[in-house]
Amino acid sequence: MKKTNLQRRKLLKYAGIGIAGAVTYPSWTQAASELVRVNRPSADFLPDVEIELTMNTADVAVLQGEKTHIWKITGKVIKGPSGVLDNNEGTYLAPTLSFKKGQKVRLILNNNLPAQSILHWHGLHVPANMDGNPMYAIDRGETYVYEFEILNRAGTYFYHSHTHSVTARQVYSGLAGLLIVSDDQEQALNLPNGDFDVPLVIQDRSFDDQNQLVYSAHMMQRMQGFLGDQILVNGKPNFVLPVATRAYRLRLVNGSNSRIYKLAWDDGTPLTVIGVDGGLLESPEQHAYVMLSPGERVEVWMDFSGRAVGNELTMRSLQFDTSAHGAMGMMGGGHRGMMGGGMMGGRHRGMMGGGMMGGGMMSVSALPSGSDYPLLKIRVAKKEQGNNTLPKILTPITALHVKNAANAANPRTIALSMEHMSALLNGRSYKMDDVQPDEIIPVNSLQLIEFDNGFGGGMHGMMNMPHPMHLHGEQFQIVKREISSGSSDNYATVASGFVNSGWKDTVLVMPGEKVTILKPFNDFKGLFMYHCHNLEHEDMGMMRDFLIN
Repeated sequence: MKKTNLQRRKLLKYAGIGIAGAVTYPSWTQAASELVRVNRPSADFLPDVEIELTMNTADVAVLQGEKTHIWKITGKVIKGPSGVLDNNEGTYLAPTLSFKKGQKVRLILNNNLPAQSILHWHGLHVPANMDGNPMYAIDRGETYVYEFEILNRAGTYFYHSHTHSVTARQVYSGLAGLLIVSDDQEQALNLPNGDFDVPLVIQDRSFDDQNQLVYSAHMMQRMQGFLGDQILVNGKPNFVLPVATRAYRLRLVNGSNSRIYKLAWDDGTPLTVIGVDGGLLESPEQHAYVMLSPGERVEVWMDFSGRAVGNELTMRSLQFDTSAHGAMGMMGGGHRGMMGGGMMGGRHRGMMGGGMMGGGMMSVSALPSGSDYPLLKIRVAKKEQGNNTLPKILTPITALHVKNAANAANPRTIALSMEHMSALLNGRSYKMDDVQPDEIIPVNSLQLIEFDNGFGGGMHGMMNMPHPMHLHGEQFQIVKREISSGSSDNYATVASGFVNSGWKDTVLVMPGEKVTILKPFNDFKGLFMYHCHNLEHEDMGMMRDFLIN
């Protein structure tokens, strides 16, 4: 930990730039010799909503029998409406936070865990020192105060631990939750709300015979990303959602460490997509299936009005192929009939050691990546008339144009690679004080960025994997996807499932693919991260900082 603290001190030369850009937060004007950490609220920041969040160890009933030891965040509303917070009691999920665009929010984070930690507001456009960079991690007994205005449009956002080299373990242990933003434009659409607006957080976990979480840190498990033995939705196994015969808004969130889902209804009903990471689309889109990688969100309109009471519908993750995700005996694709008798399959134990963090040998997951398995079940429970109609037009989206990018003629290329047991971006691993000249970006500029995952030659075969790339700060738009000829067969199993419209903060880049995006870097100076949201890859070093100045 001492080494981390030294690195954080070095980073103050960059954090100082962030302070200069966040003039509304004067409490951040601390001496350069100190760690940049807020321990008390700002006197001149007047929040509309104030919430205290506390990280503790806890025990909850996840499976039948013995309770599971987890790391749990609980919240208390100090100021604001009670509906702003749902503690998700009885699950390992962090509280669901509900804000409205334009609100000023203060979040007081207390760390009572036996480890350093910090929270990142995934998808939110906030100042650099409010974003949850690992350099701001607090020790046990310390407090961090976030103060920012909600600048984002209505949408389904996410927050989670972002602690250097242990993000995967901490998120897996329970340090992750939903953050939902609404705005006037969205509310005018008369979309399903209340009980008919349902968040569904999809995660995979493994448990030992005492119902304790098992996490393997074996090198090959880290290289592919951790894959659990069973699926949980909203923190519960064998999830069944009872519905009425009316329209619903389903907010699907991939909260898994590394698992990629190919979402589809088992009866072939298309998914009607109305929103992605950054909120509603301009108009609804229909897809036979939707790819959802870690950190991504998708909102689906589903109308059950034509179904009889007692009717059941299952959302599955369908089979898909990649060049290498899950190599070394965990090859994705074509794995069927491996799940045993229960809805979510059996639990593979004995190879990974015991206890919360596990250890020992690598495990072959009972649910290989790219195989076909159920995620959740819908059961029509009652007849009820709804008054929601799917709008033909949802919200206007201002399109970004390549010609307006500051680097239109010279895109920033970020090469993704897995080499020598390392996960790299442009051949570099993460360091806290290592911003390179090509990672410095002018504030208030639009940047053209290419993620190259072996499209231009690169490594192929075993070490070429899908990478969900996440950029902190303001959201981006996808310009185009390009696939190399050698990857076209595997790519065909996923290609129709990408929703490339709307605002995004995470994009899945498949092996042999290059994805080009346009990203604004407006308003705030300082360090903003970009990294793979396969959390094991992130912890292995597939993460870097942009310095916005």
